[in-house]
Amino acid sequence: MTRAYNFCAGPAAIPEPVLQKAKEELLNWGSVGASIMEMSHRSETFLQIASEAEQDLRNLMHIPDNYHVLFLQGGASTQFAVIPMNLLRGKKKADYVRTGIWSHKAVDQAEAYCEVNLVTDTMDKGYNYIPDVASWNLDPEAAYFHYTPNETIGGVEFNFIPDTGDVPIVADMSSNILSRPINVSKYGLIYAGAQKNIGPSGITLVIVRDDLIGDTLDITPEPFNYYIQARDASLYNTPPTFAWYLTGLVFKWLKEQGGPEAMVEINERKAKKLYAAIDKTDFYHNDVKEDCRSWMNVPFQLQQKNLDTNFVTEAEENNLLNLNGWRTVGGMRASIYNAVPEEAVDALVAFMSEFERRYG
Repeated sequence: MTRAYNFCAGPAAIPEPVLQKAKEELLNWGSVGASIMEMSHRSETFLQIASEAEQDLRNLMHIPDNYHVLFLQGGASTQFAVIPMNLLRGKKKADYVRTGIWSHKAVDQAEAYCEVNLVTDTMDKGYNYIPDVASWNLDPEAAYFHYTPNETIGGVEFNFIPDTGDVPIVADMSSNILSRPINVSKYGLIYAGAQKNIGPSGITLVIVRDDLIGDTLDITPEPFNYYIQARDASLYNTPPTFAWYLTGLVFKWLKEQGGPEAMVEINERKAKKLYAAIDKTDFYHNDVKEDCRSWMNVPFQLQQKNLDTNFVTEAEENNLLNLNGWRTVGGMRASIYNAVPEEAVDALVAFMSEFERRYG
């Protein structure tokens, strides 16, 4: 069977060796006579799997000991509400950066729990750039500062960590976690839905500094309380065990590749190849300012929009899947996460050149 190249934004490509390993172990994990999906989440076998996944992630990201690693349910969108529930800690205001649709959604959710101070906002300009930090309106008294380092829809990515003084930084890294090395100690909380860059849908990572948890809003349900989930090792209620297991396999695969320190070089090469193919011609274009173009999600448009359907259809015929843009944006989008090999980008670039030759 020939597998196609998958450019889906999420649920996204998973490394083929991970899928093969899961296939081998599906009916009988470790000769115990049962599938991971059939095991108790409190069994010794699953606790071993969970512990290894956490330790592998800690090693990959060099997570300090004073940070908890939580494996939760509900997706990153649930965290839009859970974060203010947990991190306001008696304060009434939080700083938010709005540079795309996902950070916009985070703002909308937070407004139900606190006053949102928009530090900077690019909605009126179409979410295609990051404003100079000199223009930002930071509040030194804010409970926390929230931003989305990589916007999957607009294809805008920060290439720096904002300086917020003593205000804890909260980052939605759903689409670029583990794509490059980061200094976790610069953040108060990092969260990520797994289905883009680290595994299947159904599980959400939260990496949170110990001193930030334990003072929640009174309305916070216990499953959403970081302190309780940390106390119970993410086992307060039944977790998505199979997604946790698969995510752990992805971490092991990443270790074999050399971790974020190796992935950053591959990801930069992939992105440069694709942007070069877009920029060298008027047939394709990308509107994002060059200094903040995403390495993970590359949106582009055809000069002749009537060719969009042809492009997607013919790409699929060439085993290049899921290149259509987000449903309300249109155009094309290639998501080139860690699991998307460089040869997939090479194949896409070759197809783009041939498509232009025939229709340009």
